[in-house]
Amino acid sequence: MRIAMGIEYDGSDFHGWQVQESGLRTVQEVLEQAVSRVADHPLIVHCAGRTDAGVHALGQVIHFETGACRPMRAWVLGCNVSLPPDVSVGWARPVEDDFHARFSATGRHYRYDILNRPTRSALQRSRALWSHRPLDEGRMQEAALDLVGTHDFSSYRALGCQAHSPVRTLHYLEVRRQGERIAIELGANAFLHHMVRNIVGVLMAIGRGERPPTWAREILELRDRTRGGVTAPPQGLYLSQVDYPAHFGLPQDGGGGRTSALQHPFGSARGQGIDPLGRNGARGGGAEDRRPATV
Repeated sequence: MRIAMGIEYDGSDFHGWQVQESGLRTVQEVLEQAVSRVADHPLIVHCAGRTDAGVHALGQVIHFETGACRPMRAWVLGCNVSLPPDVSVGWARPVEDDFHARFSATGRHYRYDILNRPTRSALQRSRALWSHRPLDEGRMQEAALDLVGTHDFSSYRALGCQAHSPVRTLHYLEVRRQGERIAIELGANAFLHHMVRNIVGVLMAIGRGERPPTWAREILELRDRTRGGVTAPPQGLYLSQVDYPAHFGLPQDGGGGRTSALQHPFGSARGQGIDPLGRNGARGGGAEDRRPATV
């Protein structure tokens, strides 16, 4: 049978999602060990979106094939007993054989957190990017509007990005401040490698007053990554939600009653058909390019 799970993790001490031959600690490795222990046989897990080292997830989704028959509650509790404190399973659901955590997804949502104050934080050093220079969130939001829509995002993807097409549909890009914290929230049908972090790097330069708000669109139109801005560090980035067609019956609100691996400073966003800002109808269509991207 095929089972889907909702996963949360603190990426601070992981070398990304994917298992590595070098034996470095990865999210996929610890999950496969835990799920295999409950299933009592080796298995491979597939995720909705691979994350880089230091990137966190509030709403990662995985699936796997197993011949073991267990109650869904047993999968959740059994895995959480075996998992380290920085990874947790929130829910488990049986799914149809045509479900795939990556290829069935219709949209993905990310957020990037910035701590904007003169002094660094000891507690948030791996959960948000610290910027001691003042950021003007109004300028950042003005620039963000030029990136919403369907565009060629070549200037905002990593030079080593393997996606066949650079075209993506960005459904929303919002910048909001809550005291000394700034959250940048994005939703799209799919993302390119480093796309979110490259967008954040450009918006921060604009927020510092180094560039005008029109710079975001100017970079977009160049379609040249070498002319873009600095890639923001990974620690502020969270995969907050993955959207799927309703007929799969997967929770979009975290499943309730989860054991939390990390406390997100702004909370989490998992409303079905609702983006992290609470607006309806934020889910997108299928991705033009199904090749996985590491964000």
